[in-house]
Amino acid sequence: EIFTGANKKGPRVAVIDYGCKQNIIRELVARCSEVKVFPCRTKASEIKAYDPQGILLSNGPGNPQDVDGAVETIQQLVGWRTVFGICMGHQLLCLALGGKTYKLKFGHRGSNPPILDKLLNQVYISSQNHGYAVKRGSLPEDVEETQINLNDNTVAGINSDKRKCFSVQFHPESHPGPREASELFDHFVKRVL
Repeated sequence: EIFTGANKKGPRVAVIDYGCKQNIIRELVARCSEVKVFPCRTKASEIKAYDPQGILLSNGPGNPQDVDGAVETIQQLVGWRTVFGICMGHQLLCLALGGKTYKLKFGHRGSNPPILDKLLNQVYISSQNHGYAVKRGSLPEDVEETQINLNDNTVAGINSDKRKCFSVQFHPESHPGPREASELFDHFVKRVL
C-alpha cells in the first residue's frame, strides 16, 4: 500500500510491517512525500527496487526471534539507507546487528514508563506494550545504547551513525504525555535527507 505524503519535499520511506500501528503511518505521512508499506516477509531486493530514502521497521507482537527471514532482510538493508525501528522493529534491528533479546518476567505495559533519551537529550513519558527486551551490552561497540527505561534500566533505544540506524523499544507515535517522543520522527526525516 502506498500513501501520498503531506510534505512534497520530504523523503520516500519504506515501512516493513510486522503489525504496524496506523498512527506510525500518520506520523510518517505528515513528514514524508510518499510512504509505502511492505509485508513483513518482503525480500530486501524488493525494498531496494522501490529505492526509498529511509526505512522504518514497525512494531508488532511476540518474540522477535520467531519472525522468519526478518533478521536476514534487515542485515541487507542496514548501512544502505537510514533505518528506524520501533518496538518489534527495534528488537529485530538489534538482532540483525548481532545483539541478543530475552523474555521479560512481566513485560512492559502501559503509558507511563519514563525514558532517558540521550539522543534527543531529554526525559519523557512513553507508551509501551512488549514482552521482550534487548540484552544490555550485547551489541557491537559501534552501536550505542541511547535510550534507557528508568524503571528497570533496560535498553529502550540504540543508535549507530556508522551503520545508519537507530531504534526505540517504546511507541513514539502514541503521545502518552507531551509530544516529545514524536520528535523521533523528525529526527528520522532529518537523518534521511
